[in-house]
Amino acid sequence: MTTMATPAAPALLPAAPLGHHPAPSSVSPATNSPPPAATSAASSPAPPVAHPALLHQFRADLLLSNGTPLKSGGAPVSSSAKPVYATASPVESTPQNNECKLVEVKGAKLASFTVKDTELICLPQAFDVFLKHLVGGLHTVYTKLKRLDITPVVCNVEQVRVLRGLGAIQPGVNRCKLISRQDFETLYNDCTNA
Repeated sequence: MTTMATPAAPALLPAAPLGHHPAPSSVSPATNSPPPAATSAASSPAPPVAHPALLHQFRADLLLSNGTPLKSGGAPVSSSAKPVYATASPVESTPQNNECKLVEVKGAKLASFTVKDTELICLPQAFDVFLKHLVGGLHTVYTKLKRLDITPVVCNVEQVRVLRGLGAIQPGVNRCKLISRQDFETLYNDCTNA
């Protein structure tokens, strides 16, 4: 009778909690003894530690597709890599940028700001007046803008306050975007010809 050698069972390591970035463990995967933090788990507040090789498997959400680690908030650790999700910075809050005017667009009065010599109209207000009956919602408008390669400008806090005060946007809204007349014409034509 021949006996076959069975391979040793792999060591089981405790999983790291999702919100914690564990420190490397000094426990060898070949040993069956628990890590020091696990032996005194009842008396110590230290969280369990996972083996560094397992982190890539369980924390793939913290890596870019090229394997570059991310900082908290989604920005890559390396300054040479582009962030996964980049949100444009709001318009600089200066008296000139925050001066609001009502301008006529296709027969309707819309709130506008002049930023870097470009007249920018309130996109949600333009949506309510011109596009609401043409498309499913503001989300559809943002999808169209992305497809048309149009990037709206993010309002600063003071501009949002002014727009709320004028009734251009709803009282509870705390974010807003602006769009140039030329880009609005492109968007409007896309919505009416689709």
